[in-house]
Amino acid sequence: MKKIFLGLLLSFVMLFAAIDFNKVSKQELMNIKGIGEKKAQSIIDYRKKNKINSVDDLQKIKGFGEKLVNKIKKSTKS
Repeated sequence: MKKIFLGLLLSFVMLFAAIDFNKVSKQELMNIKGIGEKKAQSIIDYRKKNKINSVDDLQKIKGFGEKLVNKIKKSTKS
């Protein structure tokens, strides 16, 4: 039930605002199309030392290529 609620909440947020990759939880990251557990953890590890200003900054993380970042942009509408 909790996962369903988080998924719905994230969907609602994605409709009306860009995602702040510096603050969202691992579970919220995993709800984004193209991001699984490993990639979500990579984002969390990266943001401990670096600020993520835009979705394009994800390309600085190993495993995030241009194609995936474009897919994430489309699904988060940022």
